[in-house]
Amino acid sequence: MNRCLAAMAAALTMLVWPAFAQVQMVVNFAAGGPTDIVGRMMQNEMAAALGQPVVVRNATGAGGTIGTAEVARARPDGQTILLSPVGPMAIQPHFRPGLGYGLQNFAAICQVADSPVVMMTPKTSGLRTVADVVARARAEGQGFPFASTGAGSIPHISNVALMRLARIEMNHVPYRGSGEVMLAFQQGQVQLFTDQTLLIRQYDLHPIAFLTEARNPDFPEVPTMREQGYDLVYTIWTGLYAPAGTPEATMARLEAACARTMRHPDVVAGMTRVAQPILYRDRAAFTAFSASESEKFRALIAAAGLRSAE
Repeated sequence: MNRCLAAMAAALTMLVWPAFAQVQMVVNFAAGGPTDIVGRMMQNEMAAALGQPVVVRNATGAGGTIGTAEVARARPDGQTILLSPVGPMAIQPHFRPGLGYGLQNFAAICQVADSPVVMMTPKTSGLRTVADVVARARAEGQGFPFASTGAGSIPHISNVALMRLARIEMNHVPYRGSGEVMLAFQQGQVQLFTDQTLLIRQYDLHPIAFLTEARNPDFPEVPTMREQGYDLVYTIWTGLYAPAGTPEATMARLEAACARTMRHPDVVAGMTRVAQPILYRDRAAFTAFSASESEKFRALIAAAGLRSAE
């Protein structure tokens, strides 16, 4: 009898599994970009830790806010989670009122990475220093374009900050993700982009300046923005979120899976290979950090008088 009951339970589990077992990790930027690469690095080990399939799905557009808003509206059952960088979570809600979501619509699971930011250009551009960029912008004015992954993203905000410090104007050209920016580089549509380090070697670009406290050990010959006269320091952190209201037991399970994932040797090696330094924060620490970052950017945007049209 016990064997019969066990067989029936197993059969029932198999019937229910396809409908309920899959976890969808929404990435709010395009395939091939830094956030997508991190998600795919995590995917297999996260699935093993949860004992469930994890599917990465890209939901792109509007600086990452389309996919973010989608997860904010998702059922809080642990079946839909969001992998997001700083912009859509801590910047966009202050930069673009009326998005329909804010940090309060999410429950932080864990932080997984904190990536340095670098200004870069195609090697054929003739731009080698920040002084070159400033001189080109002064010569061309608003005809000189810079790329971003959306209004209100770190690639956008950091260049707005440079324009204000250097008293120059440039033309902001937003794209759906860094993959589209690289295509625009190849086609000669833009020549300047500020984003994460992994793109330099992946696309054979020239790094102009790191927006970091100190020089990057992987590119020791490249000076920082501060060394070139502009006090600009930014990083792009990335973390996992669930919709607000996700049950405590489910959140604890997702947090434990994330911790295991970021300790796994294959994930550590992979993240190192793609220049995504792991910085793990647990649920409590990441909740506090997310709130702190949101307030920091709210104050910065208000003080600078930034608007979504810039």
